[in-house]
Amino acid sequence: MESTPIITKETKNRLVVDYEGKLSFKERLLRKLKTSNTWIKVLINIFRFIFMLGVSYVIIYPFISKIANSFMTVGDIVDTTVIFIPKNFTTEIYRYIFTENHYLEAFFNTVLLSLMCAIIQTFIAAIVGYGIAKFKFKGNKIVSAFVIITMVIPHSALELALIQHFTNFDIFQVISWNYPSILELITGGPLKLQGTFWPMAILSFCGLGFKNGLYIYMMRQFFKGVPDELEESAYVDGSGVFRTFFQIILPLSVPMMITIFLFAFSWQWTDGFYTEIFFMNQDTVRLMPDVYQNIPKSLATDFSGTTLYNSVIRNTAGLMIIAPLLVVYLFCQKYLVQGIERSGLVG
Repeated sequence: MESTPIITKETKNRLVVDYEGKLSFKERLLRKLKTSNTWIKVLINIFRFIFMLGVSYVIIYPFISKIANSFMTVGDIVDTTVIFIPKNFTTEIYRYIFTENHYLEAFFNTVLLSLMCAIIQTFIAAIVGYGIAKFKFKGNKIVSAFVIITMVIPHSALELALIQHFTNFDIFQVISWNYPSILELITGGPLKLQGTFWPMAILSFCGLGFKNGLYIYMMRQFFKGVPDELEESAYVDGSGVFRTFFQIILPLSVPMMITIFLFAFSWQWTDGFYTEIFFMNQDTVRLMPDVYQNIPKSLATDFSGTTLYNSVIRNTAGLMIIAPLLVVYLFCQKYLVQGIERSGLVG
């Protein structure tokens, strides 16, 4: 009696593949469309495409509109028949912003200020975040609470205090205002730091710079995820705290530090609060907010559409300000995503 051949699952799948391979593309497509699951997948993909198209339109439309308006003349801007394509193409807005608003000078000054703040804040955030996350001491939770408080307090509440402190800066000021401090006796008076990079450098060194609380919190969350066994093994081998931190912990936190550096650089680049406080009424240092706030004299107009035209000029200046950040993001987006994923800020 002949035994019935056993057809395994692999043999069955191979036979199905061989059978479908002999069918034409039209026959395979009709065969798939006969199943209900295929129609559900098609409908889901269509809905997903329409949804993403709508979201992309909402996000991209303002940029397309601003870019198109930046190449228009005054007549094109007030002409309701002109939507995206200008009738009289011109680059005069870019040219006058570049020359009369001293764009290059503001660009290099902002690069120096942003680099300085970003480097200092990244280093300070790494040190403070590591200390809060890995060292158990009395007041650890209090220090963490103060870090959170710096994120909650609005910046405008500190405006007057910052102006008074750095207008007549004196770190050795005694409690009594009737007697001069040591620094005042040496230099002949308090230091006037307005119009210099020193206020931002001091705030960054002290962990009180722009968004410093958020950077410290991000580093704390990252270091809490680093296994304690790495440090314990380093201590057993004879490494001290500083050697362990610089040779073992810091190399592991490079993606996170790059993320914080990008955040600090970008926010300082577009910051208008601290720069207005420390550089207000100062013509010595031009920064990117000056490019945005000032209207070039050659573009000044006096007609019914002046307000609309000035808004177009400022929008163009805004595009010129964020353009370098887009270039930086294109090269560093990989590290930015990795750092956010490891920070613990997302689920």
